[in-house]
Amino acid sequence: MQKKGLLLVISLCLAAIGQLNAEDGSRLWLRFQPQEFRSLPSFTHIRGDASSVAYSEFQHAWQEISGSCLPERGRETEHTLLIGTLKERQIRRLIKGHELQELGREGYIIRTTGEGSRRTTVVASAGEAGLLYGVYHLLRLIQTGSCHDSLAISEQPRYDIRILNHWDNLNGTVERGYAGHSIWQWDQLPLHISPLYKDYARANASVGINATVLNNVNATPDILTRGYLEKVRLIANELRPYHIRVYLSINFSSPAELGGLENSDPLNPEVEQWWKRKADEIYQIIPDFGGFLVKANSEGLPGPQDYGRSHAEGANMLADALKPHGGIVMWRAFVYNPTEEDRAKQAYSEFMSLDGQFRDNVIIQVKNGPVDFQPREPFSPLFGAMQQTALMPELQITQEYLGFSNHLVYLATQWKEFLESDTHCMGEGSTVARSTDGTLLTHPLTAIAGVANIGLDANWSGHHFAQSNWYAFGRLAWDHTLTAEEIAEEWIGMTFTTEPAFVDPVREMMLNSWETAVDYMMPLGLHHIFAWDHHYGPEPWCDIPGARPDWLPPYYHNASEEGIGFDRSTTGSDAVSQYCAPLSETFNNPASCPDELLLWFHHIPWDHPMQNGRTLWDELCYRYDGGVQQVRAFQKVWDRMEPYVDSERFRHVQSRLRIQSRDAVWWKDACLLYFQTFSGKPIPYDIERPVHELEELKKIKLDLKHHN
Repeated sequence: MQKKGLLLVISLCLAAIGQLNAEDGSRLWLRFQPQEFRSLPSFTHIRGDASSVAYSEFQHAWQEISGSCLPERGRETEHTLLIGTLKERQIRRLIKGHELQELGREGYIIRTTGEGSRRTTVVASAGEAGLLYGVYHLLRLIQTGSCHDSLAISEQPRYDIRILNHWDNLNGTVERGYAGHSIWQWDQLPLHISPLYKDYARANASVGINATVLNNVNATPDILTRGYLEKVRLIANELRPYHIRVYLSINFSSPAELGGLENSDPLNPEVEQWWKRKADEIYQIIPDFGGFLVKANSEGLPGPQDYGRSHAEGANMLADALKPHGGIVMWRAFVYNPTEEDRAKQAYSEFMSLDGQFRDNVIIQVKNGPVDFQPREPFSPLFGAMQQTALMPELQITQEYLGFSNHLVYLATQWKEFLESDTHCMGEGSTVARSTDGTLLTHPLTAIAGVANIGLDANWSGHHFAQSNWYAFGRLAWDHTLTAEEIAEEWIGMTFTTEPAFVDPVREMMLNSWETAVDYMMPLGLHHIFAWDHHYGPEPWCDIPGARPDWLPPYYHNASEEGIGFDRSTTGSDAVSQYCAPLSETFNNPASCPDELLLWFHHIPWDHPMQNGRTLWDELCYRYDGGVQQVRAFQKVWDRMEPYVDSERFRHVQSRLRIQSRDAVWWKDACLLYFQTFSGKPIPYDIERPVHELEELKKIKLDLKHHN
């Protein structure tokens, strides 16, 4: 009877493992699924400080992974997993202290020692944060089937601050968020503390994210009132065990709005004192508060220029208030005010003259491109050029310009292109990454930010595959030398399955998805031809009476009978001269400018011969059509994956791909039919014919304000 009972238990366990139960995506990539025992490390003992978050996280995950109902089989070896810091004698005996000290408090070592039948695998760090990151690294290896019994890993982060920017409003909405309302649920605090905060912290820590800005850069002064600061304290308490520091976006006019002062002039002594008192109050409530994120004198928000002061004077005043507490100011370079100048030149024009004038606890946060998170942009020319001031890249995880949560677009490929772009400002090899991570320029702190795509949807990001962009941001912020392919394969294995028949085609789909979206939206350097306000669909004809020209698509595409594109050459707006040589010369010449950026830097005749022999018009047509056909290929790939995915997630992604396919046709037809009114040329006859009428497309008006 005992034998039959054991066999029944084993059969039930194996059946449970093999069954694809419905999943809602809420566990993200932290799905510690039971696995067959032979795929697990041969740990016989797990030791460490039971009070350590890192140790408890591993124990919790290990229990889920190993499966409580699988029988323990005989072991000929004794393999101990030891988790700890230098405080523990066993760690000091197995790992030399200087090795861990050199890696810093966030670095870690995973190493297997011993021979024969007795082995020890050590996860060790000089600090508790590094220990947690090391444990998650080991779990990632186990989840992806990459763990073995002889490990030798040593890592430390490339950037000091790896931060999410939440564009969350105090009323619960999320600007440019497409996954539901804000997870912070301000109206429920302080009476109810959501368990989501801990889940959020675990997910971020698992990929090395160590900071978060809780509120929108379009900030209201109310966030600095005592009532909201007490709510921030409660959130900070939930995130702190996972080594995540809290930051806030502030409104520059807060002294006048909240303090009743006559103005918010940064050189007004009363204003300076107000900010110092406010900083003292914040740190009394939240001792490890990180600092401020500031959007000033952009899109109508107040700033130091309202009083004739510079960005440096405004940032330094805040930095001085935070300095005694160890806080920092992240001052955004996104300046978007009415000007006769090419909008792509504004950030460089305003900030280059201020290089070296900022306090050492100020970091200038610069969007990856010079305009605004477009599907493809050249890197901002501030990177590499602004050398006496710390710069931090700002990436957009949420897909404001890439189909929201309806389109499958894996962004690691876009971010790798950006980070590996060579600025040439400090010689060959002075990439964006190396100019901001401390390799080429020495500043007190290095940082990188990502605009979060997180909301209250069960799957956090609105699209199951959008989770990969949150994951990829964290992994690249930790180590930007990882490839987009490596990150995709990790995420697939942890989120779905490690079965090669699933991993290989899905990985290729992800790696092709960004270029595909660029092709069906805005190929060859076209940009910002989105629908008015919500930025979802195409509207290249958009003309709003009274609107600023740089809010409208014709400002950017300049389509005419002569050609299309924005002339930023030396005979146009001269934006090319903001780049260092020889890149400036490369971009300035249409013959050497990369095809992918041709219409960003040049106004090109429709008959211009491309490098592949086609005319510009024909190449545009083939790019748009190629994007449509590629999305349809994605549908076929996903449909074949049904045996490997639970039904709930399979149907969700399948439905979103249908939307994406229809949207791709919408983009192709709208852009080609509209641009054809200028080119006067036929769409090549081997390309699928448009299925819409241009005048009908012009009538489409979507109400997507609920997304803001």
